[in-house]
Amino acid sequence: MIIRIDELSDIPIYMQIRNQIVMGISDGSLAPGEQLPTVRALALEIGINTMTVSKSYQLLKTEGYIMTDRKNGARVRTTIEKQGSISESNKAELKRIVSEARLSGVPKKEIIGLVDEYYGA
Repeated sequence: MIIRIDELSDIPIYMQIRNQIVMGISDGSLAPGEQLPTVRALALEIGINTMTVSKSYQLLKTEGYIMTDRKNGARVRTTIEKQGSISESNKAELKRIVSEARLSGVPKKEIIGLVDEYYGA
């Protein structure tokens, strides 16, 4: 999996890394148990500070997407606990996206089609 950073984005770099790893786990491009790059290797690869990558990995660990240990580094968890609900912050983000789409004149069918496409991925 290749991490791409948008330096012009308002989204902090650590969140961009986190979001791309979560999407990679969801769409299967990162397999359960797969080894992630070391903090140092990923930081060098994308040209950022190691503390930024470390912050991403700590967040992913806290959220239950990856596991880390000193011997094996960071790996995608083999089982991810299914909450069965959407977090309040994700609901707020979805509401913002839907609101912007509605104001832009995007038909409801198109939004639902995108949700179906992304959910099926």
